[in-house]
Amino acid sequence: MESYKREFIEFLQSAGVLKFGDFTAKSGRKIPYFINAGEIKTGENISKLGYFYAKAYVDKLGKKQAALYGPAYKGISIAVSASIALASEGLNLPFFFNRKEVKDHGEGGIFVGYKPQAGEEVVIVEDVITAGTAIRETMDIIGTALPEVKVAATFVMVDRKEKGKGEKGAMVEISEEYGFPVYSVVDVYDIIEYLEEDPANEENVARIKKYLEVYGA
Repeated sequence: MESYKREFIEFLQSAGVLKFGDFTAKSGRKIPYFINAGEIKTGENISKLGYFYAKAYVDKLGKKQAALYGPAYKGISIAVSASIALASEGLNLPFFFNRKEVKDHGEGGIFVGYKPQAGEEVVIVEDVITAGTAIRETMDIIGTALPEVKVAATFVMVDRKEKGKGEKGAMVEISEEYGFPVYSVVDVYDIIEYLEEDPANEENVARIKKYLEVYGA
């Protein structure tokens, strides 16, 4: 396993982002592990998270100029931290995020921050994709409010390697449906490989593998 992947998984565990147990995803699936960016609550940890997203951005997109979009609520801090980390690398990108309710006073509208113009590109930063439910909601928002901008890519922490609406992986379905790539820092098989190095994780590994027998793409 690449060192940065190990470093990232260790970070997810130490920050309480990666948890094991019984959870319900937005898709309604009962899942044996959970990725919760809401557990990142300190300046040091949000800075580290932004570093990993920035690394992934530059690795995949180079110096592409685009606006970072963080879907409310967890995507907001990811977009901010990633933009700061990218700025430290000499890539100064604007960012914006949505409100859950449209504001009818002040500057108004559904978005806060940068306002992408027609023809500009947007990169979505999310925490995780399970069945693709949340990203489709995001695309509905962007498609309605910003019909003349182009989504260039989406970045997530973890590719869960699960089926979407059909038999294909959710991230593959999203890519085919909307025409942009979806990248992740690590995937569930990286997590399994990491966990298998410690026999104490045997039960969690078994439960994840059993889950993937049903929902794995």
